[in-house]
Amino acid sequence: MLLKAQEIDKSFGITHALDHVTIEIGKGDVMGLIGENGSGKSTFSSIISGIQKADSGTIVWKGQEFRPQSMVEAQVRGISIVVQEMGTVPGISVAQNIFLGNEKDFRKGLNISRKTMTRKAAELLARVGMEWVDPEEPIDRLSFEDRKLVEIARALYGSPDLFIFDETTTALSQKGRDVVYKIVEEYRQENKAVLFISHDLDELIHVSTKVTVLRDGKMVAVLGKSEMSPEKIKELMVGRKITEEYYRTDYKAEYGDEVVLRAKHLTAGSVLEDFSMELHKGEILGIGGLTDCGMHDLGKALFGLIKPLTGSVTVLPQNRQVKNAYFAIRNKIGYVPKNRDQEALDMNASIRDNITLPSLGLLTRWHMISKKKEKQFAADAIKSLRIKCSSDMQLCKSLSGGNKQKVSVAKWLGNRSKIYIFDCPTRGIDVIVKAALYQLMVQLKAQGKSIVMISEELTELIGMCDRIMILKDGKLSGTFERSKELTDHMLIQKMV
Repeated sequence: MLLKAQEIDKSFGITHALDHVTIEIGKGDVMGLIGENGSGKSTFSSIISGIQKADSGTIVWKGQEFRPQSMVEAQVRGISIVVQEMGTVPGISVAQNIFLGNEKDFRKGLNISRKTMTRKAAELLARVGMEWVDPEEPIDRLSFEDRKLVEIARALYGSPDLFIFDETTTALSQKGRDVVYKIVEEYRQENKAVLFISHDLDELIHVSTKVTVLRDGKMVAVLGKSEMSPEKIKELMVGRKITEEYYRTDYKAEYGDEVVLRAKHLTAGSVLEDFSMELHKGEILGIGGLTDCGMHDLGKALFGLIKPLTGSVTVLPQNRQVKNAYFAIRNKIGYVPKNRDQEALDMNASIRDNITLPSLGLLTRWHMISKKKEKQFAADAIKSLRIKCSSDMQLCKSLSGGNKQKVSVAKWLGNRSKIYIFDCPTRGIDVIVKAALYQLMVQLKAQGKSIVMISEELTELIGMCDRIMILKDGKLSGTFERSKELTDHMLIQKMV
C-alpha cells in the first residue's frame, strides 16, 4: 500500500465537499476517480497533494502519517499533481515554471546555476514530447495545451511515486493525450501509482486498473477492471439509471436559408488564413481540427476579441462588421471560450455579478441598476441551468468545473443572445452536465438561435452539428453535412 486516505472530511462554508471519504492506492495501481461536477474529486486530490488541508481524517503515505503543508512538500515526499485549470505562472520562463519552489536544487554558492536548470528542463521537456521548446523561452508564448504539457514536465521532476492527473487530458489534443497515456503505463509497469481523474468514461476505463466513484462528496463504489462499464459508472455517479438521449437523434441537417453571421476571407491570429463561412438561422455549425489548426483563433475573431489581419466578420441582416467584443455583445452574440477560468469568468466575483455583467443594460433604468431585478435575473438563471451553489453571492472560484461552465453559458442566455460561439463547451465537465448542455443547444436551435460549436471532440461534433467544417493548418480542408453515415475517421482524414 502506498497511500491510505481514511475518513477524509472537508467543508467550504455550508458545502460539504468530502464526507468521510476513504480511498486506498497500492503500488502498480492506476486508480480512476470519477463523479459528477462538485462530487469532491478535485478537493480530494488537492488534499493529498498539499494544496489544501482536510478538516478531519488521516493520510498514511508509505506506512507513515502524512500531513503535507504545500505542493512542494508533497512533491519532495513523492506525490505530484497536474491541476485541472491553468497551473503555470506568467511572466517567467519555461524552466522557471518547471522548477518553481525547487530552485534550491540548482544553487551553487549564492547563485542559481541557470545552465544546469536549463539542461535539466530540456530533459524533462523531451519526456513530454516538447524537445522543440527552448527552456529559457517565456511561458506566455506557449499555447494553452503546451503550457499544460509543461506542467506535466514539472510534475515528473523528482520521479514521484504517485502521479495525480486532475482532468489533465481535457486540455490536450490526441498527441498530448498519448503522452499522458505513455506516462501512466510507465508508472504501472514500474510499480508506482497514478490517480487519474477524468470525465471521459472510455478513457477512464481504458487506463485504470480500478475506479472509485464519488457522489455528493461520498465514496459509493470501487470497481475492478472487469466490473467497469460506462452504463454502470454513470448509474453510480447519479444514483439512478440514465435513459435520456445523449446527442441529437435526428440525422438531417435542418436550418433556415437566412444567414446571420458571415466570415469572409478571414486571416487572424497566428494560424487562421483566408477562411470563409456562413452561419444560418437555427443552425449548429461545427468547427473541428487539431488543437493548433486555428479554430480557437476563429472563435475569438468571430466575437471581435482579435482583429483580423485581412477579411471581415459581418452580422446579418444588418450587414454590420464585428469590430470588437462590445459590438458583438450589443448585437446579441455570446462567446464561451475554451479557457473559462482566465477568459470567461471573473473568478473573484460572485455568480450574480458574472451572470448579469453582459445584461446590465436590461437591468438599468435612469442610469441606475435595479438590485431587485439583478437578484431575480441571477436567480432565474441559476434555477434554469440548475447551478449548484449556496447562494448567488458565492464566488465563482469556489464552484466546480461544471457549475463554472453553466455560469459561463448563463450570462449569454440572460443577454438574450441570438448567436452563440461555444469553444470546447464540454471541456472538463461530467456526462450529466454534458447532456444538459447538449439539450440546451437543441432547445436554442428550435428557438431559431444559431450556434458555432468549436470542438476537439469529434463524436460531439458528429452527434450535435448540422454541418461540420474541418480546419487544417489554418485553412478549410473539408465540409460535411449531417448524416448517419458520417464517422470520425472521415473527419480525421481531413485533419491530418
